[in-house]
Amino acid sequence: MTAEDKPFLQVVRGDPSPEEVAALVAVLTARARAAAAARDGGEPRTSRWADRTRLVRATAAGGLRPRGPGAWRASGLPR
Repeated sequence: MTAEDKPFLQVVRGDPSPEEVAALVAVLTARARAAAAARDGGEPRTSRWADRTRLVRATAAGGLRPRGPGAWRASGLPR
């Protein structure tokens, strides 16, 4: 039996419905695509300079930007 003759998926026990087999194939396909995307690097990363989200005002949870005297100096410090 060659690799082409072997089934990709084989039910060993039980009697799954066609819907259950289709759901299993969909999950396995999604996981394989996610693994391939992670292996290939996924989406190209945007540099911090080109990232437009840094222009959005910070929320209280994300930390407020410095205000008041000396704020210009503190704005250049890492958070």
